[in-house]
Amino acid sequence: MKKTLILAAIAALSLPMTANAERTGEEIYNTKCGVCHAAGIAGAPLFGNAEEWAPRAAKGIDALLASAKTGLNAMPPMGTCMDCSDTELTAAIQYMLDAAK
Repeated sequence: MKKTLILAAIAALSLPMTANAERTGEEIYNTKCGVCHAAGIAGAPLFGNAEEWAPRAAKGIDALLASAKTGLNAMPPMGTCMDCSDTELTAAIQYMLDAAK
């Protein structure tokens, strides 16, 4: 019995670690971005406001991701989502851009 448990533990440790499932843009927005973007806190462009998002959209998604990662004006680095991947941040940005069309 003890040998079986040890072998099972060794087998489990040898399995590759699986990554956490990435969150959607909407999930990131609702848990992180929406805190400021829903109310326009500290100059954050309002969610769904095409006029405020147009000049940002013109910069392109790569520039917006770079700004989100480093922070811009009052927005802190990573937009308060310190555990977000680039893919998740990009999805959140795209979610906000799509809502402003």
